[in-house]
Amino acid sequence: MFVGVDLGSRAIKVAAWQGGRLVDYKVRESGFEPHRQVEEMIQEYDPCTVMATGYGRHLVKEYFAYEVITEIKAHALGIHAVLPEATTVVDIGGQDSKVISLNAKGQVVNFQMNDKCAAGTGRFLEIMAASLAYPLGEFGLAALDSDQEVQINSMCTVFAESEVISMKNRGVPRQHIARAVHASVADCILSMLNRVGYGDTIAFSGGVANNPCIVEMVRRSLDNVRVIVPENPSIIGALGASLHAQSQGRATE
Repeated sequence: MFVGVDLGSRAIKVAAWQGGRLVDYKVRESGFEPHRQVEEMIQEYDPCTVMATGYGRHLVKEYFAYEVITEIKAHALGIHAVLPEATTVVDIGGQDSKVISLNAKGQVVNFQMNDKCAAGTGRFLEIMAASLAYPLGEFGLAALDSDQEVQINSMCTVFAESEVISMKNRGVPRQHIARAVHASVADCILSMLNRVGYGDTIAFSGGVANNPCIVEMVRRSLDNVRVIVPENPSIIGALGASLHAQSQGRATE
């Protein structure tokens, strides 16, 4: 059995691969001691080989002496396994966002990563949802209910939150502000797509892929491009890590 662990800034994802298929997966919040969470999550697979990716991949390696793979390669492998027609991957994580261009074999051709600030990330959406008193799971749906073109000028989280507060104090309906927040994130992703280049099929991965408004805004902005979300997009990085473990021949079925 091959197990991939994606230790992200907000959540831990585990994927177990055996006999040429995904046999199990788990998702939990990272918590204060994420390596303890990882230990508990993978113990039922013992004995196993683990490949780590994500924000905290080196922490996993430190405690468990396993190998690591970059997030870029892990998401490319994971997407290609479930959606081999994908030419581009958009991964919006808790602390960064990535756009990855693939060739026909699923190999990375080019990529761009936004990891310098919270702009265009899941954390940005979390902060704005809290400011507008929305549960995170309802934030994207609320934004889709608005058809008003309200604009947020700053991508800096601190300044953008100030703009949100100012709009609230002016009486702007919160669903319109929610739409503006999502539009700013979508604009960030579209800018990265234009810089990296994209083909005719874009696949989302990562937790923010579950936000329907972000996906729909990107889809509406691109003509003649198929924008798709795989089943269980949160575990794509972990899946890619498990596949890499298999390719390295580090365990026996």
